[in-house]
Amino acid sequence: MRESKSVDSAKPGYSPSVWRARSRDHATNTKGKVCGLSSGCKSKRTDLKACRSPEGCSIEGKEAMDGPLNVRRVLWSNLLINRLHMFLNAIAISAVFYYRATTLLPYRWRPVKRSVYPERLPEDEKLPPVDVFICTADPSKEPSLGVMNTVISAMSLDYPPDKLSVYLQDDGVLTCPEAYFSGGESAHEKFLGSSEFAADKKTVEKRYDEFQEAIEKNSVNAKGSVSRDHPPTVEVMTDENISDLKEMPLLVYVSREKRPGHPHHFKGGALNLRVSAVISNAPYFLVLDCDMYCDDPSSARQAMCFYLDPKISPEIAWVQFPQKFRDMSEHDIYDGRLNPIWREGQGLDGLRGPTIYGCNFFMTREAIYGLDRTQKDIDINQLKKSLGASNEFIKSINRSYKPQLPEDRKPSDALKKELQLLASCTYDNDTQWGEEASILPLGGLQIFYSCGGLYYKPSFALMCYGALVLDCLYAVAFYGLAIIPPVCLLYGIPLYPKVSDPMFIVFAFIFISSLLKHVQEVFSYGDSFRTALYEMRVWMMKSGACYFFAILNAILDRLGLLQANFSLTNKVVDDEQVRRHQLGIYDFQASPLILTPLCSLYVLNLAAFAIGIPKIFQKGDELLAQALLSFFGIIINYHLLDGMVLRSDSGRISLFVTMVSVALSATVLSCGYLLLLY
Repeated sequence: MRESKSVDSAKPGYSPSVWRARSRDHATNTKGKVCGLSSGCKSKRTDLKACRSPEGCSIEGKEAMDGPLNVRRVLWSNLLINRLHMFLNAIAISAVFYYRATTLLPYRWRPVKRSVYPERLPEDEKLPPVDVFICTADPSKEPSLGVMNTVISAMSLDYPPDKLSVYLQDDGVLTCPEAYFSGGESAHEKFLGSSEFAADKKTVEKRYDEFQEAIEKNSVNAKGSVSRDHPPTVEVMTDENISDLKEMPLLVYVSREKRPGHPHHFKGGALNLRVSAVISNAPYFLVLDCDMYCDDPSSARQAMCFYLDPKISPEIAWVQFPQKFRDMSEHDIYDGRLNPIWREGQGLDGLRGPTIYGCNFFMTREAIYGLDRTQKDIDINQLKKSLGASNEFIKSINRSYKPQLPEDRKPSDALKKELQLLASCTYDNDTQWGEEASILPLGGLQIFYSCGGLYYKPSFALMCYGALVLDCLYAVAFYGLAIIPPVCLLYGIPLYPKVSDPMFIVFAFIFISSLLKHVQEVFSYGDSFRTALYEMRVWMMKSGACYFFAILNAILDRLGLLQANFSLTNKVVDDEQVRRHQLGIYDFQASPLILTPLCSLYVLNLAAFAIGIPKIFQKGDELLAQALLSFFGIIINYHLLDGMVLRSDSGRISLFVTMVSVALSATVLSCGYLLLLY
């Protein structure tokens, strides 16, 4: 046996531990007398004089049986906390592996870039018709002039006008005229260089100014015209001054019926394909937001380069064009060029195709119907259960259907009645289509997985696209890294290996390599290091605010405590905001609910870093990694400090938000004291 040198008195709350070992000399007999009052002692004696087992149990006489000399108790609180800690860490580690698999593999495994050759398309007479849907809801947030700019842009597509139909879905050259007339002379115009062209341009510009003035006069009381209780309206626009209507694309105004108590499914419901099916019934359609315009007039022809390719067209559900903002300044502080999304789209295109970004995409009617439109024998009674009671709409399912709109574009009374039915708010009631729309408003995912072929195994593809749905969960990791390391830094609790520890290289490699990969991707697009900085800021702002409230909103909606709602983005131009954007100055005239979490995290890291600096010198390199992590966040998000402290203009962060953020960060840092007790 080992000699015992010394035994220290136990500290409060602590107890000595016993190594439970068995001894061959442990005596037993057959009479079954048991002294085992300690959990480890199983020795037996006949005389009960003395039992000295290796476990440390000592009993002198029968009187010693009245109570144990030691007791072992399970520390249930510590047990539960430890096991919960291990369980959560296992989930976190699994999440890290999943994150690496879904970020390093899907978007970067097989990126592709597509090229098209519209000049190789067949002649115009053989091109298929195309419908264009433009959605608008509130003229107070979506100015009528901007909406009409988009309409004119769509009607100006380089596509046969007799095969182009534009539907303005009113819910609640740069071919955009405003951009065209505000921009300089293009290279194409310089090439034309004729006085006749210049005179025509002046005439069109003058007519557009008159049009703009009329729109602005009619939009004075736009806010009061928004209605959530109105009958359906479908009007085919005509112009008596045009002799040959085939020279002008078809323009249709659609305002679906809205009644209180009837769900309208927001933008998805506004895309009323039923109305267009009996008017033009184009096999392909383009979806635009009301503030979008077609930067390239040949976009429709480019899309046809895919749909008219017999090798790949059966597998294509939609063709997604990138969404970008015009009039971008050299300081793209809000990531308006959306390059990260486009890089992601190119990566997904190498797998099965990009997701729908909400607008700027061409889609087939087969994809949205989920039916084969080439079948000849259609059971109308069967389809009525799925698609509703309109016989005309069901007939339009077949590609050979001829729309009922006359050549003079004046609908007959029978067609008007059919259009009123198709635009009513009760048409989907008791139909399979209506039930699916009310249960799962994620039609895009359903369409995507029902159309197109797989290049890789389904499990891999599902993992890749599933990562997009879980993007908002970045908020969990973001808040963890923004709170736990700085709080532990403040109280001198190390979380990461020492700099001298070889394992520190692993942590440093993962962090630095991720940043360098992002910078490399930005450089590959011809952008500068400053763009990489702006993209990183936007990602942090989304994780700290948008993703956080998305998770909160989803949870409350699931619990029935908050009903999901759709709020339009305000598209009214503010000259002061535009000026700040051109100068690269952030505008913080946002909701305090959005700004408070970001500012609170910034103040927390700033305070922890400032107070924790002396502890770094006291404990050496144990806390250096945590200090560098906080310092990284402080530098990247310097614009928040600028908005809270240094600026005095109207776009600064309000004093109220600053004070609330200081109070919240102080509360979190104070709660960190509980870590010391633990």
